Amino acid sequence: MAIVGLGDRRTGATVSAVSADILKGATVTEQADRIGSIAGIPPAVPLPADAQPVDTANPDRVVGTGTAASCTSAAVIAAVASGGIITFDCGPKPHTIVMDATAKVVNTSQKVVIDGGSKITLDGNNQHRILYMNTCDPAQVWTTPQCDNQMLPNLTVQNLTFTRGNSTEQVFDGGGGGAVFVRGGRVRIINSTFTDNRCEATGPDVGGGALRVLSQYNGVPVIVATSSFTRNSCSNGGALSSIGQSWQVYNSTFVQNTAIGNGANPARQGLPGGGNGGAMYFDGNKFDVDIAGAVISDNRANEGGGAVFFVSNNLTGHLTINQSTLERNASLGFETAGYPGIFYLGQGPLQITNTIIK
Repeated sequence: MAIVGLGDRRTGATVSAVSADILKGATVTEQADRIGSIAGIPPAVPLPADAQPVDTANPDRVVGTGTAASCTSAAVIAAVASGGIITFDCGPKPHTIVMDATAKVVNTSQKVVIDGGSKITLDGNNQHRILYMNTCDPAQVWTTPQCDNQMLPNLTVQNLTFTRGNSTEQVFDGGGGGAVFVRGGRVRIINSTFTDNRCEATGPDVGGGALRVLSQYNGVPVIVATSSFTRNSCSNGGALSSIGQSWQVYNSTFVQNTAIGNGANPARQGLPGGGNGGAMYFDGNKFDVDIAGAVISDNRANEGGGAVFFVSNNLTGHLTINQSTLERNASLGFETAGYPGIFYLGQGPLQITNTIIK
């Protein structure tokens, strides 16, 4: 007996034929891990409590009344502005909501959870950033005297797809974040998908075709878990970008994301700057990035770090990569010797364990 076309839950990779003996008595997740080990893909890592989905069985707000037609951009925008736990009732089939404008969190909200139920796609139509939270934007209400280090709102996005977000020319607080921009409070991204989002094409520090995050409360890490990022692009950080911000990335995939700027940072004379971090761009002083159980492949940077660009300017930051696969990530300008697709400048050596890099 053979199992045909059973895919790894993180990469979509398939194995044409696997003996059923190694799958006997295993859960679906365990089966995927065992198949992944045959294919050379490290298994998933256990998720901490912070990386688990929120229980949304009792929502505060529901977008839609059971039909696709009832699930509109205006309904999403209103729900996000009101805050609380938000779910969708758009009928039995997967549904795409084309956004006419950006959904914005109001900073008086303590908690905002947006759960797409693995059926909802928010589409920016290549015209709009899709989701925005910024504790330092007076238009969204200042709630503390220290907007760049405040505990709330707490934003969780789960089981949701973002596509064709575009933050070009949205330059408040430096721009970036084609699909999602967050400054302040805290953000977690869980079981979500980002495809074909983009932000500014040039600039030395702007980044995050999918997600840009700044100023998380007391430096707590951004959580990204069991999510996928495909074909996103920006000047830097085709998928993820931040300045001075820690991250924890678990069991996620990054494929064909691109850093499309030119001239690096600081920009070389005569060039606009950018092009670092095909998939991920992390810059600043003291911050730590932990990547575990990730598959990072076929990303490209016009300058440095086809997969990951990490620079701690004062050499106090740490980059750790565990139980991951990085392959075919093109750094067209520069990378750290011996680590294809990575440019690293931090405290001590790069920490890599149980990881394939090629």
